Amino acid sequence: MKASHNRIKILNDDSQHTKRRKLGTTDIEISTVAMGCWPIAGMTSLNVNDDDSLRTLKAAVDTGVNFFDTAHCYGRDGESERLIAQSLISGSNAPDRTQLVLATKGGIQWGRDGKQILDGSPETLQLQCEESLRRLQTEYVDLLYLHAPDPKTPVAKSAEAMRKIMESGKTRSIGVSNFNLQQLHDFHSICPVTAIQPPYNMLQRQIEKDIIPWCVENQVSVLVYWPLMKGLLAGKLPRDHQFQPGDGRPKYAMFQGDEWQKNQDFVDQLRLIANELGKSVAQIVVNWTIHQPGITAALCGAKRATQIEETAGAMAWTLDAPMQELITTALQQRGTPVPMSAV
Repeated sequence: MKASHNRIKILNDDSQHTKRRKLGTTDIEISTVAMGCWPIAGMTSLNVNDDDSLRTLKAAVDTGVNFFDTAHCYGRDGESERLIAQSLISGSNAPDRTQLVLATKGGIQWGRDGKQILDGSPETLQLQCEESLRRLQTEYVDLLYLHAPDPKTPVAKSAEAMRKIMESGKTRSIGVSNFNLQQLHDFHSICPVTAIQPPYNMLQRQIEKDIIPWCVENQVSVLVYWPLMKGLLAGKLPRDHQFQPGDGRPKYAMFQGDEWQKNQDFVDQLRLIANELGKSVAQIVVNWTIHQPGITAALCGAKRATQIEETAGAMAWTLDAPMQELITTALQQRGTPVPMSAV
C-alpha cells in the first residue's frame, strides 16, 4: 500500500490536541484516552519501577490525558494511588487538581494468601474510600466505582453505601465495573450510575448486545478496559514471542495455539492499515475503539512514558469510511474468538 495520510480526517481539537467528552450527565469532561494505572502497581507487569511510573504519569498529562483510573487494590499497599499523589497531586510540578479527573474503585482487597477478596459491604466500601483519599492526598475523587459485585452482599446494599459516600462529598459521581446488565439495572435503581467499566476491544464485543444500548438510553458513560487486549492488539508481539516467567498472559486462550495464530493474522491486517495511515497499530485500535457507538473513553494501561504517549496519539482524529471498511472486513475474516474472561 502507498502511504496516503490525507485519508485521515482530523477532528477539531483543543489547545492540548485532545478530544474531551462529558462523563455521563455530569459537567466533568474526560479525555477519550484515560491512563489505566494498574501496571504501575507492579503486581502483574514486569520491570516496573517508581521512576518510570512517575515519568509515565507526567507524560500522560503532557500529551493531553486528564483522566486517571486506579483502585484501592492496585498494589499490595496502594502503590498505584500513592504514585498518582506523588506525581499529580503533591509534586512540585503537579497540575491544577481541578483539571484532573481521578477515578478509583473499592470492593476488592488482598488476602494474606495473595488472592483477591470481593467485599462490597458498606463498612468496607467506606473504609476503602477513606484510605484511597488519604493515599491520593485529595479530599474527593471525581468517580468512585464498585470494583466488582460481591456475591455475599446484595447489590442494593452496596449501592446504598455508594450513594451515601457520594452524598458526603467524597466523590462527584459513582460507577460500577464488571457488572452484567441485571446487576447494573439493580444498582442504578438505588444509586444513579454515571459510568460503567467493562472489558471491550475489537475481539471482545459482547457488551454491544446489552450493556451499551442500556447505557446510551440512560446516558451512562462506557469506559472500557483491555482496548489492546493486554498488548495483543498493540502489534508488538511477534508470532514466536516467548513470555517471561511471571507474565500472566499465557493463561488466556487468546495467547495460545490456534487462537494466537488467528490473532496474529488479524494484527497483520491492522498493520497494513496502520502503515497506510502513518499510525501505529495501537493507535489504529484505540482510535477505532473510542469511536464505536456508545463508547466514551478507553483505558490504556502504561508503565513507560512511550506507551501512554503512543496511545494518547489516538485522540483527536478519526478513521475515514474506507479504513473502517477494511477493519470490518479483517474482523469478519478473523471470526469469533474464544471468549476471554475478565480477571
